[in-house]
This record gives sequence, C-alpha cells and structure tokens, in this order.
Amino acid sequence: MTSTKKDPVLVVLQLAGGNDALNTVVPYNNPKYFDNRPNVLIAEDQVLPINDQVGFNPNMGPMKKIYDEGHMAVIQGVGYPTASRSHFRSMDIWHTCEPTKIGDEGWLGRVVRDLDPQGENVLTAVNFGRGLPRALVAPGVAAASVGNLETYGVLTGIDDTDQRLKALDVFTKVYTPMIGTGPVMDYLAHTGLDALKGADILSSAPEMYSSTVEYGSDTVSQYMRNIVQTHLAGFGTRVLYTTAPFNSFDTHAGELAAHTRLWSETSRAVGDFYDDLKEHNAGENVMLMVFSEFGRRVKDNGSGTDHGAGGHCFIIGDQVKGGLYGEYPSLDTEKLDDGDLQHNNDFRGVYSTILEKWMGLDAKPIVGGEFEQLAFI
Repeated sequence: MTSTKKDPVLVVLQLAGGNDALNTVVPYNNPKYFDNRPNVLIAEDQVLPINDQVGFNPNMGPMKKIYDEGHMAVIQGVGYPTASRSHFRSMDIWHTCEPTKIGDEGWLGRVVRDLDPQGENVLTAVNFGRGLPRALVAPGVAAASVGNLETYGVLTGIDDTDQRLKALDVFTKVYTPMIGTGPVMDYLAHTGLDALKGADILSSAPEMYSSTVEYGSDTVSQYMRNIVQTHLAGFGTRVLYTTAPFNSFDTHAGELAAHTRLWSETSRAVGDFYDDLKEHNAGENVMLMVFSEFGRRVKDNGSGTDHGAGGHCFIIGDQVKGGLYGEYPSLDTEKLDDGDLQHNNDFRGVYSTILEKWMGLDAKPIVGGEFEQLAFI
C-alpha cells in the first residue's frame, strides 16, 4: 500500500483502436524489426533511445522526459491468453477481466463499489468522453460521464437562477416516484438523480482552476485538462477515465502520418497533465495508466498494420518506480502468436498491482483470480 497521506487516485487513458506497439517502443537494434517493416517503420536514427535495444517513437518526447525522470513504467508484452483480434471483444475483455465469457460488470465499476459501497459520492468515478466505458459499468454504481466540463451541467442555458432551480425541481419530482417500483426503474431513478447532483457539482470545477500549462487543442489534451480540474476541485473523485476517441489508433492505412499525429498529441497531453499536477503540488496521490486493447501485426501491410495481439502499457506517477518491466516479446517467427507479438504480462497482473499496491483493495474478486504482480509501485 502506498504511503501517500491523501486517498490514491487512478487515471486511465485508453488508446482506442489498437496501438502499434512495435512503432511505439521500437526494437531499433533488432534486424527482424526492419525485415518485417519495410514500409511502416521508425528509422534507427529517429528513435528516442531507452537503452541499446529499444527506444520510444520520436513523437513521444514529453513522455520520454517523464521516463528519464524515473516516473514512468513501461510494461512490455501486455495481453492475455488466446488473444482476440476483435476491437469489441478485446476491449470488453480488458474492461471486464472476463476472457472466456461475456462479462456483466466492469472492473472499475467493482472498484467504485469497494471504495464507496453506500454510493455516498456520485463523483467517485468520472469519465470524460462519449458514453460510459464498460470498465465503469456495474449494477448500482454511479459514474458521471462528461462531454465538455466547461459546458457541463443540467439546464445550464437557463440564466435566471430561480427558473433553473424550479426546472431542476421538476426533474427531481419526475425521478423520485420511480424509486421502489422495480429494479430497473429504481436503477434509472437513482441514476437520474445522481446525474442531476453530479452535473451541478462538476460544473463548478473550471472556475476553481488556474494554470500556466497550455494544453493542446485536441480532444485528448482537453480531457486530460478536465481531469486535472476535477482532481484539483476536491470532489473526492478516485477514478478518472478518458479515451483517445473514434478508434483513432486503428491504423490499417496511412499509419506513419497518423501515428505521428496521434503520439504527438497523446504524449503532449500526458506531459501537460503531469506538469499541471506538479505545478499545483497535486500529483503525489495520482497514478495514470495508458493502455490499448491490442498491438498490431509484426508485418506491415504496405501502408499500415492490421490487428495484432501483445502490446505495451504505461504507468505514470510520482510514486511509480520507472523503467522497463517484462521482456520485450520475441520477433522470432517460431515465437510469434500467429504472426503477432506474444504477451509476456497478463493485463490482470497490471490491474492487480495497481489495485493492491496503490488503491489498497483486494484484487482477486475484481480481476477474477490471482495474477503475477509487478514491482512498479
């Protein structure tokens, strides 16, 4: 368990679409990389070296800086047995920790239930983006989902305070009679009331915030900024989630240009997020996990890469013991998983490490078993 005095907070950034692990942490000293990537490759002289074997994509400068400061762990070869190459199925597995069946509860929904069993804080978990990730969905668990924090709220277009309060009172009277009339109606009623309450609380976060950090204008940067705003507002939020939108890391074609833009934006967003927390002296109890549902195939397809298996994830924070964890998956043909990188680390072991060593929770019922933990905390 961490020694930080404040409640530990987990931030999750999901790279939707399947990030190309080989062109993110590049095995630039392995001739098999260049053999398999005649077109979609990072030249050796462009790599940001980690050691004499692997290095970061050249567009990951801000994250490389955090790594050099000792606060970023790179978990190599993350995945799970019998990998699915389907976006929807693989992401569902990551979200529910159920590789062999369709799960009905998200792992972070279970976390929120453990952290706040009575549902006393409607903002224990907040998602920034469209919809609500499966990871945060669990029966009886409230999680706010925000499209834009600056304009978030209920009936915010009504300027007159009295009129707005009267309108909100009408909404409350609509939801309240539903409680106790059946499990579905009960759930919807509580969810509706929680949404009303959470919207009003969250809408006050931006006005309490000031910073010298200038985030990019892209969606991920703005959501990472919103996450810092929410954290600094002191709402007791313990889980914050956002997604690089629109399956953007699904680079079947035009990958070199797309990956350049994606990692330029993502790395800057992560760097600004980290600097913003540091500026406010508010990072000691925050940990960020960056993951994608799978990697890409070892061989390129001419201008891009297709769905693969093993990938990498990154853990960032003041309390993180930085470095490389696990072996880089082999590029030897006989050691590939049907042409893809094998997984060396089960993602549920990464979750278990975070849950037990950071959040102070019993991981087994959340991830569905006991998995080897790592030493990044």
